[in-house]
Parts: sequence; structure tokens; C-alpha cells
Amino acid sequence: MSNIKDLGLAESGKRKIEWVKRNCPLLRGLEEDFAASKPFAGVRIALSVHLEAKTAYLCKVLKAGGAEMFVTGSNPLSTQDDVAAALVSDGLEVFAAHGCTDEEYYDNIRRVLENDCNIIIDDGGDLVHMLHTEMTDRICHVYGGCEETTTGIIRLKAMDRAGQLKFPMVLVNDADCKHLFDNRYGTGQSVWDGINRTTNLIVAGKNVVVAGYGWCGKGVAMRAKGLGAKVIVTEVDPVKAIEAVMDGFEVMPMIDAAPLGDFFVTVTGCNKVITTEAFNAMHDGAICCNAGHFDCEVDMAALREMAVGTKLMRDNIMGYELANGNTICVLGEGRLVNLACGDGHPAEIMDMSFAIQALSAKYLLEHKDEIKSKLIKVPAEVDNEVALRKLSFLGKKIDVLTEEQRAYLNN
Repeated sequence: MSNIKDLGLAESGKRKIEWVKRNCPLLRGLEEDFAASKPFAGVRIALSVHLEAKTAYLCKVLKAGGAEMFVTGSNPLSTQDDVAAALVSDGLEVFAAHGCTDEEYYDNIRRVLENDCNIIIDDGGDLVHMLHTEMTDRICHVYGGCEETTTGIIRLKAMDRAGQLKFPMVLVNDADCKHLFDNRYGTGQSVWDGINRTTNLIVAGKNVVVAGYGWCGKGVAMRAKGLGAKVIVTEVDPVKAIEAVMDGFEVMPMIDAAPLGDFFVTVTGCNKVITTEAFNAMHDGAICCNAGHFDCEVDMAALREMAVGTKLMRDNIMGYELANGNTICVLGEGRLVNLACGDGHPAEIMDMSFAIQALSAKYLLEHKDEIKSKLIKVPAEVDNEVALRKLSFLGKKIDVLTEEQRAYLNN
């Protein structure tokens, strides 16, 4: 039995999903293919991904392929209640509500997993973690799963090193058609969409501090530069730091960047990236937000403890008044700013990422009896299929190697 906020919101959610479908040709093609071949017939899929319209359409594509879907969100502030209602009205089981408590959030994950699902589609690793901690009796039903994001893969690799991972997981985030486009262009645009719509402030001429220069950090920095900002990058990886320098950005430790920054964006996958010392060094009105999966990169616990008062400055902007008289502004409670304060990545970007998800789940199902490793790379043929389909929809063609060229390269 689904657990959502209001089924009466379904029509609004359906309009959102239809708009996504219109702009996701890869998923439309897979929906047609899956409807004909039913690769997931008789399969139960548990999905925990940010529950907005793009995710909803992925769920419908998998359902068209015969899957029985059990769906929840992967962040309490990223669920859109009208989208959840639309899925329930279309016959999917959904357990999610915007703004739910942490207790309610984990209870929804629990309720999804109680359905003895065969395939796990995770974003951040909460489904997998709960299966391996408090619901180990359900693991016997699982063939394997797919992980969407960097943070989830970090958790999976830690579990694998410790010998704890009990079933294979496809590392979707590591696919070229995922991280090269979703993490860079998707995060780059959607983070600034969320910041701009929430603050209504100019970016040009401001100092933007980007913590982390992985693919997501590259995208955030690139878009900030495009908006006219002066960009400072903080890093712990010397190679990435050199890359940031050669891309034209300033590089320095967070404590040195703290007095200079007007906007701070964390995108590291680590915790306590901006802490008490940095907060105290920031100027009055500095704006902090997070684009990493969990709300621990901006140390919200430390900020709440050191604040002498709080004030709601604007929807989704909380001001924390410090003893030194300055106010630090935090967007979206320090949760994923592109989803807590916006609609997430553009549809055309998630079309590629979710095509990888759908095809990886199909690959896992088809090869479940022969897979030995617990951490599975997305097969090159899946990556290439998505890329070729995307090029076709873009109206682009590429050269093809001749047999003579293939022989030369393989010599």
C-alpha cells in the first residue's frame, strides 16, 4: 500500500512527466522496446532515486518492460509530491513525501524493501545499506543492483573492501555516458538553476568557492565562470588542483578562501568540508550550499551549535547569526541544492543517465547467473549504444573504421 502525501495532486505530476517524456528520446525508445520484449516480466524492482519527473519516467519505462515497481526518494527535500501521486495513479507502489522526517524517510526505504525485490536501483546507497544492516533476511531475493552516484559508489567500494557486499552492483556513475555529461553538464547547470531561483542575486563579479574539482565540481566551476564569477577551487587532490589551475581558476585551502567567498558550493562526497573555522572567517551574508549527495559537507551541526540565532531570510534560505555579528545564509538546509531548491538536472541529460540505468538493469538480469564480481563496470556496449542513440537523436553522424583500419589498430 503506497504512502504518499496527496493523491489529488496526480494531474500536475502527470503534466511534468509528459514534458520529460517529450524531451527524453532515449527513454522513449527504450519504453517502446521494453513494451514489446518485456525483459523485466515477473521481476520486482526497488528504486530509491530523487523522486521528480525524470525519475518517474524511468519508473514508467521499467514498468512498461514488465517490472513491478516499488519506489521511494533518496532525499527528503527532493521528492515532488505531485509526481509521487502521478506514479501511484498509474499503478506503481510509492513510499515518499516531500519534507518527511529522517525517521519517515528510512521507514519508506524499509517499506520498499519489505517487498522482496530482485533488482535494486539506488542513488547514494541507502537501499543497499539497509539491506546489509537491518534487513539481511531479504538479501536472498536480490539478483543485484545499479548505483547512480559517486557517493553511493564510495560506500559500495568500502563494503566490498570489507568483504560485506553480498550481491553484484553495476557502477552506473562510472559509465562515460553518465559522469561525463550528467555530473559535469547536468550538475553544472542545475546547481546554478537552484541557486539563482532561490537567491535572485547576481553571480557576475562575485567570488564563488567550489569545494572539490571532480566531474561535478568542474561543471559547477565552468558554469560559475560563464555567469561572470571569479572562481576559487579548494581541493585535497594535487592532480585535480593542478587541473583547476590550468583551467584558469584560483586554488587555495578552504580557510584562505573563506574570507573571500560570496557563494560557497561543496561538491566533494566527503563530510565537514566547511566547518566552524571557515564559518567564522566568512563575511556577513556569505551564501553556503551543497551539491554533494548527503547534507554533511557543509557542517550544519556545527553551524547550528555556534549560531546565536536563526532567521528565515527567504524561502529555502536560512540565516545563521554568529557571535561575531555576521549572518551565514544556507540554501536548502545544506541538502542537494539543485533538487532542494530546483528541479534537478535537465531532462536531456537524465535521458542519457537513466538510459544507462535501464540498460544496466537489463544486463544484470540477463547475466545474473554468470556474474562473479561484486562491483560491475557498465559494459562498453551499453555505453556505446546510449551514445550512438543520442547522436542519432541529435542529428549527428560519425565515421566508422574500415576493416583495414581495425587491423592496423589491433596489430
